[in-house]
Amino acid sequence: MQEKKFDIISYGRSSIDLYSQEPGTVFEEIPGFHAFVGGSPLNIAVGCSRLGLRAALLTGVGKDKIGDFILNFLEKEGVITEKIPIVDGARSSAVVLGIEPPDRFPLVYYRDNCADSQITMDHVLAAEIEKSRLIEFSGTALNMEPTRSAAFLASEIAVKNEVPVILDLDFRADQWYDIRAFGVTVRAFMKNATIVLGTEEEVLAAYISDHSQLNITHQQISAPEISGNIDEAIEGILALGVDALVMKTGSRGAKIYFPDGSQQEVPGFPVEVLNILGAGDAFAAGFVYGYLKGWDLYKSCRMGNACGAWVVTKLGCANFNPYEKEILDFIESKGGF
Repeated sequence: MQEKKFDIISYGRSSIDLYSQEPGTVFEEIPGFHAFVGGSPLNIAVGCSRLGLRAALLTGVGKDKIGDFILNFLEKEGVITEKIPIVDGARSSAVVLGIEPPDRFPLVYYRDNCADSQITMDHVLAAEIEKSRLIEFSGTALNMEPTRSAAFLASEIAVKNEVPVILDLDFRADQWYDIRAFGVTVRAFMKNATIVLGTEEEVLAAYISDHSQLNITHQQISAPEISGNIDEAIEGILALGVDALVMKTGSRGAKIYFPDGSQQEVPGFPVEVLNILGAGDAFAAGFVYGYLKGWDLYKSCRMGNACGAWVVTKLGCANFNPYEKEILDFIESKGGF
């Protein structure tokens, strides 16, 4: 078998992340911000690179200083950036984040005319997806054109070349003109997915069955509470042909659902939480690491849980992902897999 060029390509958004310098301060009174990087696919690429994988990122940045900031960080982290286009006429995106533990982490997106939404089919064709061992997509990458069609093309190339496809649902209500559009789009995309990752809320958003739940759009509320029958949502996703659905359950760990109706609970690693933002991306990086090592899904999820637990004790996302040795030492200190 021909040697692959990449272990993982992650596809989707990237940004400069401005984090509150004083955890616990209400958003309106934040005195200053730390400049980090973010965006779910970027965080996953950095997490995978720190774990020793050959990680490439397919995103877009603007011809601006924020784009330079993002690329400089990625190159220092060893993430392969050769396929990242610099998009004329678009801007690198930004996110401003507050930290008010234990349960308030407000964030504001600046994504008007953002470069990572301008990934095209030509960018995909140049990305050498067939030379990767795995490709991971962010659900937000499906919210508009041209990145949506490009993502579908990328998934088709992956399937044709037997490259596993992981979809992280990455539901951000205010990035969709209508919540229903998220569900319709990701359900279509999941027909090419091998494994789906998401929280309970994201799973419900992906497979809402009752139209009465859809009266709230992002114009009214940026973080709606979504109700529904979680069992029906899980069954609906599994019926689309995925190998497994992995539901992230926070401090409890994760739960794996299989098409034959079986399930596995995977315990987490109890830690004191500072900031939950980025924990799901750290989970995905750890999960991908285990998956590509040939581990079973239980052990891969344990690795993901450990990486998520590591990051929630830190101030930010990508900048604080663990390295391979330190996370394996952490797992050992907690009793092992």
